[in-house]
Amino acid sequence: MNIVSLKPEARNELFRIELSDGSLFSFRNCYLPPELQNAPLTDPNSAEGREITAAEEEAFRGASACLRAEKAALRLIARAEQCTAGLSRKLEKRGHERASVNAVISRLSSLRLIDDSRYSGLWIESRLRLARSPRRLLVSLCARGIGRDDAETAIKKVLDEEAEISMIARYAKKYAKKTGGGDDPRSLKHLLKSEGFSQAAISRFLDGE
Repeated sequence: MNIVSLKPEARNELFRIELSDGSLFSFRNCYLPPELQNAPLTDPNSAEGREITAAEEEAFRGASACLRAEKAALRLIARAEQCTAGLSRKLEKRGHERASVNAVISRLSSLRLIDDSRYSGLWIESRLRLARSPRRLLVSLCARGIGRDDAETAIKKVLDEEAEISMIARYAKKYAKKTGGGDDPRSLKHLLKSEGFSQAAISRFLDGE
């Protein structure tokens, strides 16, 4: 197999390569193995006519597959904030191979186009008015593929005491309906602790009743 032509495409390390079997495709240089990224094979001034091995051909085609996965990822990111695990699942569901997906996720994370901390914060903020408790938020975030430590950090960052008290008020209202309003306040306090509310918010709410 020989390289018929290799031409740069605009910016961002994009190249268009034509091979002697008639294949014509684009790739991003950074998705090639490190030993090929600055090799003569990827220099448009010296690549034409060079013979490539099966492994080098596979590397070029793999870089092209990564570029296709990257374009799909950017379309998803343009629609809504994405988290690492969620974006990975979506790309694999669309038929992109795991190796390509992992390479793309790594690059987009380094560019901060995907950021699990940012995603977690925005996700929590969008659900504060409906959320029942910090524990429910934690469970939901973890179910979306966010690590427990990262999820807990995000909740502590977004959920200030005022937001907690509002959430407790909703929880207590539902609790009162369920119990008829006659249950021991100590039971409510125990439940609030088990639902992840802070001691400060619980005390402030109960003392203010």
